[in-house]
Amino acid sequence: MKSIKNIKAIKGNPWGWIPTLYMAEGIPYVIVMSVATIMYERLGLSNAQIALYTSWLYLPWVIKPFWSPIVKLFETKRWWIVMMQMLIGAALGGLAFSLEAPNYIQWSLAMLWIMAFSSATHDIAADGFYMLALDDQQQAFFVGIRSTFYRIASIIGQGLLIMFAGTLESRLTPSHAWSITFALTALLFFAFFAFHAHMLPKTEADKKQQETDLLHAVKDFFGTFVSFFRKKHIVIALLFILCYRLPEAMLVKICPLFLLGSTESGGLALTTGDIGIVQGTLGVIGLTLGGILGGVAAEAGGLKRWLWPMVLSITLPDAVYIGLAYFQPEGLFWVSICVFIEQFGYGFGFTAYMLYLMHFSKGESTTAHYAFCTGLMALGMILPGMVAGFLQESVGYLNFFIIATLLCALTFAVAALIKTDVDTDNDILQKIDEKN
Repeated sequence: MKSIKNIKAIKGNPWGWIPTLYMAEGIPYVIVMSVATIMYERLGLSNAQIALYTSWLYLPWVIKPFWSPIVKLFETKRWWIVMMQMLIGAALGGLAFSLEAPNYIQWSLAMLWIMAFSSATHDIAADGFYMLALDDQQQAFFVGIRSTFYRIASIIGQGLLIMFAGTLESRLTPSHAWSITFALTALLFFAFFAFHAHMLPKTEADKKQQETDLLHAVKDFFGTFVSFFRKKHIVIALLFILCYRLPEAMLVKICPLFLLGSTESGGLALTTGDIGIVQGTLGVIGLTLGGILGGVAAEAGGLKRWLWPMVLSITLPDAVYIGLAYFQPEGLFWVSICVFIEQFGYGFGFTAYMLYLMHFSKGESTTAHYAFCTGLMALGMILPGMVAGFLQESVGYLNFFIIATLLCALTFAVAALIKTDVDTDNDILQKIDEKN
């Protein structure tokens, strides 16, 4: 009887499920967006193929706002969470088996697509459940906790998983090493599924809407969609959303390939395990610290004061890759420093981006409009990523990084267009803290 009471106490306590819930939210996203790039490089695909194939995997997050009403209409948020975790586990298992198949590219991409759609749906359900299961005070308290465990998930995915696969690669073929890695990750997600199926609390507020509300929901959604594109300064906002991160969107697909590439091709010839340390651990730490300081800066002065320092922060550090490509240093010391600087700058500069999106979304239908903004943000990452591989193969790593750095001029141009008289009210600052 005592053990049953203890379980019920844990089940009712947010500490019993929030950390694992947001780890389950972060890991598949990292696998789809970052780990898959490294895996395909180790399996022998060209840079153009890798950038094209993996950029398309961002699409579910682009169109996520369009099917979020479906999650509200059918079943509960709790149901969607546990089902998506089971589906992610199944997709990871399928990915593990597909890598040993003759036509592994098609099968592995299919599994990654399933994982991407499941992960995007899981994001909708998890964030909705968080709002329903906690009161306002609890939501405020656990904002930092959920963000912390999301970052831990990033380190697990980009750091530990890659280092584990790298260790196996020294003894096994790359396909076999990555198969084992994803098979173990699948077991982890089946454990998440079993745990959350039992431990997520059942709350009265979490209930599905009636199917008769479907027509009303569709009309409401399209009305909100139209109202978004009728907002004041929409053209400037679209330019800012799509172009502010353009250089980073070019770099994000090529940087790990550059670090892994042979010295003859202009790369640094790091091992898979080295990538786990440099990008997956030190890089994530730099990104996190930059985001935290960006949130502190935003609270102190808002977008009007910090726009240009943040623009400089997200652009100028891109030049470190020019230095790495030119000198091709051996060992991890200088590589680690450069990656840390670039990721720190990106984390700090990204705050201006989020602050503007939150400001632009304010007004009627704030939540829905913010969802449209984040979908467009994801689109701004897909399009440059699709061509980045072809461009790099045409001009080489050094010239590619020079071009990406020159494209920072677009970031300056769109930043100069926007209005900076943005209120730093508590709602915006709380959302920034949540993101960071």
